[in-house]
Parts: sequence; structure tokens; C-alpha cells
Amino acid sequence: MNILLWIDRLNLLAGRAVSYVVWIGAAILVWEVVSRYAFGNPTVWAHGYTQRIFASYFILIGAYTLLRGGHVRVDLLLTNRGPRALAFFDAVNYAFLLIWTSALTYEGWNFFQEALLWSERDDSALAHPLWPVKLVLVVAAGLIALQAFAGFIRSVVAISFPSKSNLGALRHES
Repeated sequence: MNILLWIDRLNLLAGRAVSYVVWIGAAILVWEVVSRYAFGNPTVWAHGYTQRIFASYFILIGAYTLLRGGHVRVDLLLTNRGPRALAFFDAVNYAFLLIWTSALTYEGWNFFQEALLWSERDDSALAHPLWPVKLVLVVAAGLIALQAFAGFIRSVVAISFPSKSNLGALRHES
């Protein structure tokens, strides 16, 4: 199960690295507010960059959040269930997540290639290229798909071999 630990470590590292991006976005916002109100000189670029920074943060942190079990869950069907039943429901959820993230990764790759090929730009004054944003979508969806794969395998192991279900060691590690 080294591949599962490798996926966990990759998403742990990515999540920790991406968490610092919020500080960059916050610094840009502070700069914009000070520049606008203290100096009467607003920037043209701050809004576009903070949108990209926070959007990238939001989607790139998804795999880390999945690793940590931080996504919202509706536990109506899970109350008073045993470990195997919980693992079964997790396996079903991870299977659907794998389908969705696989489609998102595939289509995101197509969007990225088209944006790169056609030099697609946004409609802001600075006309930023759109390929970096679309590449972030592909990377993030791929990371979530990897984490969903790891969760699915762990769930299947927990269903099949309840005594070996302690494979999620990194999930509770800080």
C-alpha cells in the first residue's frame, strides 16, 4: 500500500504549500486597500490577481481537505452503522467522486489545450492569459482523483478485510 501513502503525502504536501497562497492573496488585497484609500491610487491588476489566487487556492485545497475528512457529509444513512457499512458507503462516494474528477480532469485538459493553442485571454483591462487558470483546474482535479482513488482502495480493503482497515494513518496526522 505504498502507493496510497505516496498519494497521501503528495496531497499533504500540496495542501500545506497551497495554504500559504492565502497570505499572498491577503497581502495583495491589503496593498489594494492601502493604495486606494490612503494614496488615492487604486491598482488595475489587484482584482484580477486576487480572483485567480483565491480560485486556485479553493480548488487546489480540495484533495487535502478530502485527505483530512473535512468535506461536508450527510450522515443520515450512516448513523448506527458498523465499520463495514461505513466503508461501503465511503466506497460508493469515492466511486462517484472518481467518475466526476476523471471527467473534470479530461475536459479540463481539453479546455487548457484550447486556451493555450488560441492564446485565450480574459476580458479584463490587462487581458490575462486563461491557460494558467485552466491548468490549475486540471492539476487540482487530478489530485482530488488520486485522493479519491486512495480512499476507494482503503474502503474496499476495510470491507474485505476489517482487521486491516488501519490504512489511513496520514488522515489523522497533523
